Amino acid sequence: MTKIHVVGVGLDGSVGVSEKVRQLIKQAKLLVGSSRHLDYFSQSQTDIPTERLLLGDLSQTITKIRQHLKQGTNPIVILVSGDPLFFGLGRLLLAELPPEELTFHPHLSSIQLAFNRLKIPWQDAKIVSIHGRSVDELISVLQQGVEKIAVLTDATNNPRAIASLLESLSLPSQYKIWVCENLGGDRERILEIPNSQKLDLRFLQEEKFSLLNVVVLLRHNKNKELNLNNLPKLGIPDDCFACFSDRPGLITKREVRVLILGELALHPRQVVWDIGAGTGSVSIEVARLFPSSQVYAIEKTAAGISLIHKNCDRFQVENITAVAGKAPNILLDLPKCDRVFVGGSGGSLGEILNVCAQNLNPDGVVVLALATLEHLNTALSWFKSHNWEFKLLQVQLSRSVPVRELTRFAPLNPVTIVTAKFPKILTTEH
Repeated sequence: MTKIHVVGVGLDGSVGVSEKVRQLIKQAKLLVGSSRHLDYFSQSQTDIPTERLLLGDLSQTITKIRQHLKQGTNPIVILVSGDPLFFGLGRLLLAELPPEELTFHPHLSSIQLAFNRLKIPWQDAKIVSIHGRSVDELISVLQQGVEKIAVLTDATNNPRAIASLLESLSLPSQYKIWVCENLGGDRERILEIPNSQKLDLRFLQEEKFSLLNVVVLLRHNKNKELNLNNLPKLGIPDDCFACFSDRPGLITKREVRVLILGELALHPRQVVWDIGAGTGSVSIEVARLFPSSQVYAIEKTAAGISLIHKNCDRFQVENITAVAGKAPNILLDLPKCDRVFVGGSGGSLGEILNVCAQNLNPDGVVVLALATLEHLNTALSWFKSHNWEFKLLQVQLSRSVPVRELTRFAPLNPVTIVTAKFPKILTTEH
């Protein structure tokens, strides 16, 4: 026979529990819970005298529960919020008490209530708790562009902190935001923030929220409106580009892009190949800096080609030709080039470099951005075997993000930039 019943309770209190659970609470010899939970079940509601234990220091509470178990004072009922095994006390109880003595009676969780109030299917949602925890996981899922996110907050990591975090990350995706307060209670409120533009974030930061809230983020693919006159000449912010809807973080980051442009040592009236162009972010930068140059953005995916066209329209550049096809074969149809950037090779890096060597004009430059050691080894082996001059730049960057009232750094993925040129021709004077 179960000796400890862990009962989930909502903000509707005793009204929200089933008759079976209500009978368990009435029969309890020891009733454990926070002051709010104990108040839901007054002494007059129980048929027999019930000892009450305020859930404060967990270690002391566990010690007292063990004493009651030893004395045979059971059944014991522990009142908790929502689903005990969903970011709740249940996990700790299982670690401290014999599992065979425990039975769980879950209530609806705040996450269930939030998504059902919003009428959004949530089987594919990512649940993140920053209740007394780091925001690292939330940063990661936002950078990945996860479509649906529910965030469990606390007094410090609250909706205002989430708003500041969203603003600081400069995400290529935008998120629709809801703050769902006091779910299931008399003071329930759903506040919708239409999008993540700065005006809305300021409003969110100024609003006062109940401590009992869940934040729901829903990604939408509406691109940020551009004012071309306000864009920097070099280093366009990442969130200005149209990106892959399922992989919005798949873009050469602004800081790395600036370094790549420097290594390319560009001049006017050049032919530039951008191999594995993805969204076309590097091509767009080159085209804006040098309108007299001709840029060929080579991309094997249909989605990538569509994004390149879309970004050309967004940034109003006309000197980019989107080339659909897989390198190296597609490169054979292009005019000889002065500069080559390889952002993606599709596993054919050696073959791509062979074609580049045959089509690169004198004084040409090849720049590669490599994220893996295997591709770096392939590139170095090729350059060494062909006696090319090369240099390496290892890039390990971090961006500042707000954490509560403080600021810390969140790292970007490390990248190795390889810059290579034809070997120098040695001459002998006679």
